[in-house]
Amino acid sequence: MSEPINRTISVAPMLDWTDKHCRYFLRQISQHALLYTEMVTTGAIIFGKGDYLAYNQEEHPVALQLGGSDPTDMTRCAAKAQQYGYDEVNINVGCPSDRVQNGRFGACLMAEPETVAACVTSMQAEVDIPVTVKSRIGIDDMDEYHDLTRFIEVVAASGCDTFVVHARKAWLKGLSPKQNRDVPPLMYDRVYQLKQQFPDLHISLNGGVKTLDDVEHHLNHLDGVMIGREVYSNPYILAEVDQRFYNGQASCKTRAEVVMAMLPYVEQQISQGARPWSVARHMLGLFQGQPGGRIWRRYLSQNGTKANAGLELLSDALEVLLEAQHKAKQFQNEVIG
Repeated sequence: MSEPINRTISVAPMLDWTDKHCRYFLRQISQHALLYTEMVTTGAIIFGKGDYLAYNQEEHPVALQLGGSDPTDMTRCAAKAQQYGYDEVNINVGCPSDRVQNGRFGACLMAEPETVAACVTSMQAEVDIPVTVKSRIGIDDMDEYHDLTRFIEVVAASGCDTFVVHARKAWLKGLSPKQNRDVPPLMYDRVYQLKQQFPDLHISLNGGVKTLDDVEHHLNHLDGVMIGREVYSNPYILAEVDQRFYNGQASCKTRAEVVMAMLPYVEQQISQGARPWSVARHMLGLFQGQPGGRIWRRYLSQNGTKANAGLELLSDALEVLLEAQHKAKQFQNEVIG
């Protein structure tokens, strides 16, 4: 299990996206970025028929994001997460969907800091791994800075010392979850102010981060930065994370080497009944911005969903891509020549 670090670059928990296949793939690009599961509810873990905590050991450091509000259930699930070997359990206090609100967890819990604090206290009494919180900067009409600081104060007093703050408020009434990711304005200064007011807390920022230069800028004010959708659409953005922020080696896998590194994993997953597309769909953006990137995406999309798609899907897609790049280079040389 990985040792805790002072500065944290992480990949946001994203529903339907950051499953175990996605996390295994991202780990081929960065060895140190903290990865989060999709949000998993306490009900799914306790009553679900599937194994909602399954992951690959290669994913470490990896955190479970947990959705719930009952201290007993949250503690039971945290204990199970520790048994599985997760490095952290993160409480979701940021999701604005109606379904989540009806289950009384997610962003609506910002109005109930005492409930979150009770969960933290109970969970920390049972487990040794960190219990952290991911929140918004506010909800609905509870969006003043003093509302945010009261939430942080109450939860921190229960023993939580690590917060990831999405720098947008959430409208629980009137906006869809998708709109809540874009419509409310980003207020980075408010998160910076939190760190100034609570210097002993580890505070990371989430929301609108698109480049590693953005990460560098935010780290001048904060302890960590969480990147979300940009990583999914352009995963190779993680390629410089280890060297730039963790004093890692200068060299990392090329995009082609990442593809080749995934082949044994795909073979293993197929042997366990998974379809190649379950893995390949997370790799569509690997060649984003590169010559042939569109060809790569098109090949995977057109062939990955076919019933007869097999182990050769990724290697064939790579071969088609490299051939297209070779032809493009030949054409360029002829023009220049």
